[in-house]
Amino acid sequence: MTNRGIVAAGAALVGGVPVAAWGLMGQQNHAGLPASELDYAFQPWDIGDGVAAVAGGLGLVPAVAGAVVLVRLSRRGAMDQRWWGVLGPLVALGLMAGVGWRILTAGGIGANIGAGLLIIFGTPIAAGLLLWSLAWAFWLVTQGRGHEGGGELGGIASRGV
Repeated sequence: MTNRGIVAAGAALVGGVPVAAWGLMGQQNHAGLPASELDYAFQPWDIGDGVAAVAGGLGLVPAVAGAVVLVRLSRRGAMDQRWWGVLGPLVALGLMAGVGWRILTAGGIGANIGAGLLIIFGTPIAAGLLLWSLAWAFWLVTQGRGHEGGGELGGIASRGV
């Protein structure tokens, strides 16, 4: 598979996870009250639950397809397995973003404690995951395969491209 295919599979995985998590989780409003009487930390998007579920299902398709392609390439040795150190935190970050948006937009009675906790604890965790992925990707591209002097992303050499 070409490098563009590997990058496309990674983008499908990383991009599909937050959409799937957001859509399949559904709106988390307090039961028993109409949405107009609930308090929101952030106003949810004006998208019906059915449309969100379809979007979540459609987001799941590229995420699963990308994961399957990358796992197969990894097992065959066509993709450097160290790139999972970049993809894993990005997938976790996408999952946090999808679920986190549902927590931030949950309607409740009074304060949304989950939103506050998510902002306080989730923000540094998300920043750490993103920084880890960026640093690991930079290291892989610049350091590569050790003594050979250049890294590869499935075949793209980093030595003075």
